[in-house]
Amino acid sequence: MNDKEGKIFIDKPAGWSSFDVVAKVRYQIKYETGLKLKVGHAGTLDPFATGLLIVLCGSETKNQDHYMKLNKEYEATLFLGATSTTGDPEGIISKKDKVNKVTKAEIEEVIKIFLGEIDQIPPQYSAIKINGQRAYQLAREGKSVEMKPRKITIISINILNFDWPKLTLKIECSSGTYIRSLAFDIGEKLGCGAYLTALRRTKIGKYSVDGAHSLEG
Repeated sequence: MNDKEGKIFIDKPAGWSSFDVVAKVRYQIKYETGLKLKVGHAGTLDPFATGLLIVLCGSETKNQDHYMKLNKEYEATLFLGATSTTGDPEGIISKKDKVNKVTKAEIEEVIKIFLGEIDQIPPQYSAIKINGQRAYQLAREGKSVEMKPRKITIISINILNFDWPKLTLKIECSSGTYIRSLAFDIGEKLGCGAYLTALRRTKIGKYSVDGAHSLEG
């Protein structure tokens, strides 16, 4: 499994945390080679999400920041007409009452609003540190979390499929973008609410999920 350049491309399955993947790769390298290497990853994927995770080994871990700053590409499926406390299927789902179905034309107009550099408020359930504690830890404790907006860039958004209430988008964006927040904001602009039901990272910079290693089996 070990890449001679110190990079391993993993197609992360749903249900695995990024830390789980790193631990699996570290164990596999030690099992196959007997080497105890430093192993890390270049960009977290939430457990429910799938797709490309770049795992760095040995001296390549020193280049983590380079990979973290690369643009990302995602395929995101939104459920319209409801919201989630976490922005994804793992939260408490609240369906909106008396929601008018939106049209594809309305969606196309709304997503244009988010193109280019925008201010985005990260989700409360995120790994961002606030006074030394992870935001998601504070949120789980029921504490009020004030998330400050960040500058991000949405390079492109395209509709891949729309069949109410499900909307699938292809999104290319800068590092630091939270697709859960983007989904929430799109739902707000549409007036119906939205949360992610599926998220797949297909590219990090020039690197594609095509041909990435599977952890299944």
